[in-house]
Amino acid sequence: MLSGRRLDLLDPTPMDIEIGDIAHGLAFVARWNGQTKGDFAYTVAEHSLLVTDIFINQNPKAPVRWHLAALLHDAPEYVIGDMISPVKAAVGPGYGALDDRLTAAIHQRFGLPAQLPVQIKRQIKKADKLSAWLEAVQIAGFSRPEADRFFGKQDAALLDRFAIRLRPPMAVRDEYTRRCHDLIKAM
Repeated sequence: MLSGRRLDLLDPTPMDIEIGDIAHGLAFVARWNGQTKGDFAYTVAEHSLLVTDIFINQNPKAPVRWHLAALLHDAPEYVIGDMISPVKAAVGPGYGALDDRLTAAIHQRFGLPAQLPVQIKRQIKKADKLSAWLEAVQIAGFSRPEADRFFGKQDAALLDRFAIRLRPPMAVRDEYTRRCHDLIKAM
């Protein structure tokens, strides 16, 4: 990793994990395999910031630790990339096991339980689906009915509240890092 840490993908430990490595990696991993409109790729780091904002909006009384969990929901992708669901399924259960091990190490590194409570996972997934819907319509060329079909019909009141931002990777990396540090301090 850029931090100088060595990350054993098959047996990661919390001590292998640095937020700078996560933020940098996610700021250069394109969602939608880069097939989006705009001058910059829409990155997993930017997506994670949006999911966090949506999660907070939908769960205003949630403890700050769950805001951090929302920010880190795709953190393993800093080393394994963003794979679309059909490819994950084709790779098989090994991909899920790898993702689970990395997630557990990341969560433990930042003071979260290795496995999130089911209700929190559901709430983060709900925010994630709204983000995917917005991405599909705003930058990936989907019509609203197509997005509804793939990501579920979303609350119309929320659709205009959030907008996709495309920024240079370093700006996104820095905001992701800042947000993580701010959430950790607030815990």
